Formats: sequence, C-alpha cells, structure tokens
Amino acid sequence: MNRVQLGIEKLVDKDWGEYRNKRVGLVCNQASILSDYRHVLDHALQARLDLGAVFGPQHGIWGHTQDNMIEWEGYRDEQRNVIFHSLYGENRKPTAEMLRGLDALIIDLPDVGSRYYTFQWTMALCMEACDEEGIPVVVTDRPNPIGGYQTEGTMLDMEYTSFVGLFPIPTRPGLTIGELAKHFKRMYFPDLDLKIIKMDGWERAMYFPETGLPWVMPSPNMPTVDTALVYPGQCLLEGTQVSEGRGTTRPFEMFGAPYFDVPSFCEELGRLKLNGVAFRPIQFEPTFHKFAKQVCQGAFIHVTDRNAFEPVLTSVGILQTLLKLYREQFQWSDPPYEYVYDRQPIDLLLGSKWLRRAVEEGSPIDWIRDQMRAESKGFLNDIDFLY
Repeated sequence: MNRVQLGIEKLVDKDWGEYRNKRVGLVCNQASILSDYRHVLDHALQARLDLGAVFGPQHGIWGHTQDNMIEWEGYRDEQRNVIFHSLYGENRKPTAEMLRGLDALIIDLPDVGSRYYTFQWTMALCMEACDEEGIPVVVTDRPNPIGGYQTEGTMLDMEYTSFVGLFPIPTRPGLTIGELAKHFKRMYFPDLDLKIIKMDGWERAMYFPETGLPWVMPSPNMPTVDTALVYPGQCLLEGTQVSEGRGTTRPFEMFGAPYFDVPSFCEELGRLKLNGVAFRPIQFEPTFHKFAKQVCQGAFIHVTDRNAFEPVLTSVGILQTLLKLYREQFQWSDPPYEYVYDRQPIDLLLGSKWLRRAVEEGSPIDWIRDQMRAESKGFLNDIDFLY
C-alpha cells in the first residue's frame, strides 16, 4: 500500500517554499501531524519559520476540551515562544488584531466528512477574515476519512445556519477540506488569495485506513475512523435526550437511554432493512454527559459494508423508531446549541424543515432516501473537484 502524501508534507519537503521568508500564521490542532508522527508546529519551529501566531479550533489547540460550547482561552507558550489564539471562545473568527502583521495564514486542519464538524467552519471564518484584511490563505489538504464518493443528507437551509453549518452543503459532502475551501472561495470569497496544496496519492474511493497515514483523534469524542463513519448520522442524537455514547469509549457507535427495551428496539430497527449495518443490543454506563452514572439500554452500530452504509438515513431511521416506540419518554433537546439560543438543536443539525417533518411523521425510509439523494446530486453538479 502506497502512503498518501499530505499537502503539509509537500510544503515541509520544500522547506516551506515561498513562506520561508514570510511572517505566517498557522491554524492547526493536536491532530495536525505528519506521517512521521511529529506535529506541524514542531516542524515549523525546527525550520525556524517566522510564526506570528498559531490559531486553534474547537476543543483547543491540543484537544483538551469536551463537547460544544466549552470554550478555551488563548495564551502565550513561553517555552515555544508562540502565541496561541482561541477560535472557540470570545472569537470564532480571527480579529484584525490577531492577524496583524501576517503575510499569509496556513490552515492545516483535519476533517471528518460531516457538515456538523466545526473545523471546516473555522476554516471558512478564517477565509472570511483574511479576505477582509487582504491576507493570502494556504490550505494544506488532508483526506476525507470516510471517502470522497458518497454524498448524503440534506442541503442546509439557510434558516438554520449555525456553527454546525454556515453555508449550504450536504450533511455528508464527500469532499476534502481543500475542496471545501475551493468551493467556499468560489461561492463566498471570490477575491480571496487562496492556494490549496493538494495531496499526492489520495483517491476518492479511499477510506482513511487505506491512506497509510496515522490516525490521531481530531477531537475528544472521535477516537477511531469507525466513529467518523457513523458520525454523519449519529451526531443527530445530540439534538435529543438520548445518549449518543459520550462518556463511553465508543461515542456515536453506541447509543441508548435507561428506558429502552433493547431486544424490541433492535428488532424494530432491523425491520427497516437499512443498508450495510447491523444493531447489537448492549448496556452501558456513561461516566459523564447524558445519564451519567446510570445504566443505559441501547444498541451498538456495526457497519457491515461501508460502501453501502448510509449513516444519515440510518440515524433518521433510529429517530423514527425512537418516536414510534418511546414517544412519551422521548424528548428533543432544548437550546442553546453552538451559540444558538432561539432554535432547537435538532433543527440546526437536520438543517431542513422537511426532514424534521418526515422524522416526526414516520415518512417511508425509501422516500426520505430519494429526497436526500436529489438534494446532494444537485450539490455535486456544482463542485470543481481537486481529485
């Protein structure tokens, strides 16, 4: 198996190229490592790059904060002599002061292939801020860990914009973070000076294990590639009072609540005949978050065929089954969610009026699939792919 060469590796191999003698900013987090397991910041410091500032997204520059709306503050790292700016706190968009003196901003962030994941929106806000300040942006591309062929879900209705969806893209867009940057520039920041450093060796059919690259948790509740695979659907449970498995070792793959009747629940899910997935009855006890220290009855999602698996449709089916079996106990979560106080979290996550109605009314799964496919197909027709 040939290893994929990351965009950042190509830049480092060229001794940082044209940015060697410029004052640059760097947007990264703890998963911004190269194939040698060394962090991009270590490479930059070793090369004596002129780093004006380093910016970190949600969960902190070193991935230490849990959940949404748990903020972190920027600080000066005296040992490295680097200023770390938080882009998940008082400011989610870099201020003019943060960017002052920079000749370019290099963005090297992992993504997991879901609209809800906030790192792509951190990138978008950095692009917006640099567009306003006339600062060039460099995006060093990284793999979409769940592949580049499958696109699924609804297009975001702009009535439901938030930090889990700023621009209209499908729930599972099927793009790399570099391709998203290219799309955002064309649609929203046409005057931005943007350079994308492509990967070598990445193909759209690849899932992360096939890249030959080391997996590093990009956020505290994304421990494995398997988590990323179910996440485009299972993140919807953040909009409910059902545990999405936070506080366990396998968040999003396991889910449940104390009131579930596990055998009948899994049998009901089996009747939906969803593609590429099996449900196994389990019990678990979250150490924190929903139902902390309580025994939950639930299910574990086993993806049996990742190419056939439809994570969004699967979790829509899970929501419909919850409402069918446990309508009296089931509850949607209340605001706030990702800094939005006037709309329910499930609406921000679904991003669509019609899908919320389809879930609550128990619309046929095949009809929902057809509706979502029509929306994502229209999106793909408008994309200028890099690979």
